[in-house]
Amino acid sequence: MQFRPLHDRVVVKRIEAEEKTAGGIIIPDSAKEKPQQGEVISVGPGGRDESGKLIPIDVQVGDRVLFGKWSGTEVKLDGVDYLIMKESDIMGVLTGVETKKKAA
Repeated sequence: MQFRPLHDRVVVKRIEAEEKTAGGIIIPDSAKEKPQQGEVISVGPGGRDESGKLIPIDVQVGDRVLFGKWSGTEVKLDGVDYLIMKESDIMGVLTGVETKKKAA
């Protein structure tokens, strides 16, 4: 299934938090907080100003972003959890961070 957000909305997939602290302590699932980082999966065309002119969105598909802990609306599509949020809920784009790929 494909999903295309409308207006200035963005679809984000959370990036799972680390399971160990920097000191090597393993964090149990019950103590983990919701991750505040995610990867942009899809973006809408943008919002409109008072005159009806299209304002494009600054984030792109594949960007790693930082957002608020309670931002967005959680949805499940094809068994995968996503967040749908407005562009204004995104605090910034993380650069120079490698996304970890799980081995098959």
